[in-house]
Amino acid sequence: MAALMTTLLPLLLGLLLAVAPGTLGANPGLVARITSKGLEYAAKEGLLGLQRNLRKITLPDFTGDYKIRHIGRGNYNFHSLDIHSCELRHSTLKPLPGQSLSLSISDSSIRVQGRWKVRKSFVKFQGSFDLDIRGLTISVDLLLGADPSGRPMVTASRCSSHISDVDVHISGSLGWLLNLFHNKIEFRLRDVLESKMCEMIQKSVASDLQPYLQTLPVTAEIDSLAGIDYHLVEAPRASAQALDVMFKAEIFNLHNRTEAAPAPVMSLPEDHEKMVYFAISGHVFNIASQVYHQAGYLNFFITDDMIPSDSAIRLTTKSFRAFAPRIAKLYPNMNLELQGAVIAAPLLNFSPGNLSLAPQMDIQAFVLLPSSVQEPVFRLAVTTNISATLTFNTNKVTGFLNPGKMHVELKESRVGIFNVELFEVLLNYYLLNTLYSELNDKLAEGFPLPLLTRIQLYDLVLQIHKDFLFLGANVQYTRV
Repeated sequence: MAALMTTLLPLLLGLLLAVAPGTLGANPGLVARITSKGLEYAAKEGLLGLQRNLRKITLPDFTGDYKIRHIGRGNYNFHSLDIHSCELRHSTLKPLPGQSLSLSISDSSIRVQGRWKVRKSFVKFQGSFDLDIRGLTISVDLLLGADPSGRPMVTASRCSSHISDVDVHISGSLGWLLNLFHNKIEFRLRDVLESKMCEMIQKSVASDLQPYLQTLPVTAEIDSLAGIDYHLVEAPRASAQALDVMFKAEIFNLHNRTEAAPAPVMSLPEDHEKMVYFAISGHVFNIASQVYHQAGYLNFFITDDMIPSDSAIRLTTKSFRAFAPRIAKLYPNMNLELQGAVIAAPLLNFSPGNLSLAPQMDIQAFVLLPSSVQEPVFRLAVTTNISATLTFNTNKVTGFLNPGKMHVELKESRVGIFNVELFEVLLNYYLLNTLYSELNDKLAEGFPLPLLTRIQLYDLVLQIHKDFLFLGANVQYTRV
């Protein structure tokens, strides 16, 4: 039964439980919901995997003694039991309200082949046998939880197995002897196999599945600055129709982590057409914005050597006479530098069907004096509205910014009259072709979803709700 644990349960739980430690009880930034349809698919794939791997199971030998009139007492031993074929017809995986899943396998049959030997005094006989097991059913409850560090836990809280019929066909020189008490042998075989099934399940959950979950990464690194914390904020919740797993999903500075504000509560739609859904709070994106803003990643500067060589406009006082006529007289033949900073971390606004943000920037211009001193000459306030597009593929969410027109306001000039309208045209051109291009390249790298290897998503749907993103997909498990 170890095959069942290593095929069915990692497919189901690994899809959701890519978690790391943290404080329990906070609102999640990401909720992964696996629906009844997803559970049904997991049960089907697990059954196929179990059927393929069941032959690897080592069944126990068992011994007994007999007493037959006119023959006396003796001992028998059934050994070298190998599963020759199996047919597992039906399985279900259902949530139990609370924190459990119920796995059932029913209407199944297994054929076992092996060897037997009988000892009477100093005489030993041996032969072969076929064992037909019919009407096999297994029922196990899996209790899901989280340890104090926020890592996932799973235990088999209840297990039962039942075999409706066992039929032993014995051959060999003394097969007729064993056939005299085959009912006793069949009863013993049924009793041993039923107890062994649950013993193997309990052992596999403890020795295979639980350590497997504990090895999942605690954090994922996004780049050299930021990582994402996927710790489980509470034990998975099972309802009548779905299993929800709650992640903190907090993006943080790898070099200077600070506690972020808690995520707001999300109210998920009652959609069940897809196998799995991911609800990602807008809070996740906005915390990311704060991390990058505080690290200065949203600041920029422009110098003349960054301007294309074929550009008619240079960052020199001579070229900037078109914007500020006095600048070339006050600072003849000198270079300029523009330093831009986003005033506050831009917040991504979620409304049904729409994503937008409205960053505000401050741009300060400096003349580079011969002494290498930077002397401020004018300061501008820049505002814009940006629409954002989010998409997702088989394993990540990606983004794209569609910038609106920049609006420029002169806040201070130390060089007299300044042509704001003309500078606005220049700034729009530069930011559209340089800054936004770099940002979109970064957003195209994507935001990873917590998926196990060999899991692919298809039939993708994306909905934008108030304050969260809702992704739905069906799942394809790729066998090795």
